[in-house]
Amino acid sequence: MAKEGSQEPVIQLQRLTKLFGHGDATTVALDNLDLVIQKGEFVAIMGPSGCGKTTLLNLLGLLDTPTHGEYLLDGKSAEDLSERQRAKVRRNQIGFIFQSFNLLNRMNIIENVTLPLTYKGMRRMKRLTKASELLKTFGLQEREYYMPNQMSGGQLQRVAIARALVNNPSIILADEPTGNLDTKSSEIIMKELSEIHQQGNTIIMVTHNPDLTVWADRIIHMVDGRIDRDSKYPQLPEDENAKRPLNHYSRSTVRTTKGNS
Repeated sequence: MAKEGSQEPVIQLQRLTKLFGHGDATTVALDNLDLVIQKGEFVAIMGPSGCGKTTLLNLLGLLDTPTHGEYLLDGKSAEDLSERQRAKVRRNQIGFIFQSFNLLNRMNIIENVTLPLTYKGMRRMKRLTKASELLKTFGLQEREYYMPNQMSGGQLQRVAIARALVNNPSIILADEPTGNLDTKSSEIIMKELSEIHQQGNTIIMVTHNPDLTVWADRIIHMVDGRIDRDSKYPQLPEDENAKRPLNHYSRSTVRTTKGNS
């Protein structure tokens, strides 16, 4: 785990704003949000549906672009990246874990895990060997040639984590990683994420479940596209993003979106 101030931030957001729609139909998903995340932090992001959690995760993962503001990843502006460069960063630096697993049903388990390596151009035998070794660490080596419909939800999420890790990413973005799992499977998944964190990975997890925040070392609560509370900074200054008015548009003509969590 990175010590406070020991390294440059891996993520810096400055007045980040994301709007959807136009004119009177404009909705605010993120509202002048400032955020700094150090390398090696395990951050849990909470908040009601529609507060901007998933929108924020999509922006951090370079799956979307902000309307206003700046996103610095490892000190470099994401705005300066071409689409090809963004795809390369996603492939090499960021691992995604989704609530719905997002596995391809037509492929067996090991083929699903090798997908990021396929996009990277790695030779078939090398990527199969690497995927097999990773599945073994998750206790799934005997099931590597099963199809997804032959696996339990907990097993599928472990496969999804293996796929997220196969490229050795420095950042893991997890969107409700235990949302479809029972209590026992959820605990297994969280223990595995904790072990990944202990190895030095930065983990940013969106969750509705307050019980999962015990695994994180920092908890951020969002409301209406803003950071309402941050356990790292219990007393936010009055001029932080939670208190700022919108500066690019009138609040009277903008409503907070409820469709993007």
